[in-house]
Amino acid sequence: MKILITGCNGQLGNEMQLLEKDNPQHTYFNTDVEELDITDQKAIEAFVADNEIDGIVNCAAYTAVDKAEDNKELCTTLNTVAPAYLAAAIEKRGGWIIQISTDYVFNGTKHTPYVETDTPCPDSVYGSTKLAGELGVMKFCKKAMIIRTAWLYSTFGNNFVKTMIRLGKEKPELGVIFDQIGTPTYARDLAVAIFAAINQGIVPGIYHFSNEGIISWYDFTKAIHRIAGITTCHVRPLHTEEYPTPANRPHYSVLDKTKIKRTYGIEVPYWEESLAECIASLCKSV
Repeated sequence: MKILITGCNGQLGNEMQLLEKDNPQHTYFNTDVEELDITDQKAIEAFVADNEIDGIVNCAAYTAVDKAEDNKELCTTLNTVAPAYLAAAIEKRGGWIIQISTDYVFNGTKHTPYVETDTPCPDSVYGSTKLAGELGVMKFCKKAMIIRTAWLYSTFGNNFVKTMIRLGKEKPELGVIFDQIGTPTYARDLAVAIFAAINQGIVPGIYHFSNEGIISWYDFTKAIHRIAGITTCHVRPLHTEEYPTPANRPHYSVLDKTKIKRTYGIEVPYWEESLAECIASLCKSV
């Protein structure tokens, strides 16, 4: 197949590129805004048609959650309008699209893991635009697969893991929120799941993917420091109210992965195992 990867310079896009070497049976078109502006409908249609694209993995998004509150127009263009353009273009070729979405489509008031059939109820501009993006993709492409993920990190770009390692080395004390519960996702593991779907055949619908287990941001930070060998920084727990942000965040956003595991026969790693793998890679690159 000929596969278009958008957002190739991001965390997931970079991980997808690393795994392409293990899946040489396909031809890949790795693009970011320099190669393809996904807000330009005509450019997308021409690219997909000229390169005879069979499938799209849309890793591109506006992910600055707090800035989104003041940049609704740009956030909507990237998270809602652009995915619909991609879906409509690939539908003309009878192809498929994988759209990456988020746990922020839920407001986090539930107390058991969210399943795909739970009614979305976003509580932020970011979450609302991502939900609208899901709906647009499914509206314009019959072979659409939505994968909601959460707390994404990797060795690439800026993310919570790299920030906590840096701050842990710089500061004697950190305050981290303890009353927001979820599950981290190593972007490498998500990329592996995406390739499982591509190679086994896209089964349209909504899926949830994160690593296994449940943890707070505070406990996640403690684990990051322990695995990274940081012992000089004291981490203290904060209530959400003690760390106000422009955008509301879900207090509970654990995702149930049963559907994607059963559909594609994949085994999802435990969060701490994947975290250790990522930190080991980061240490090698320093």
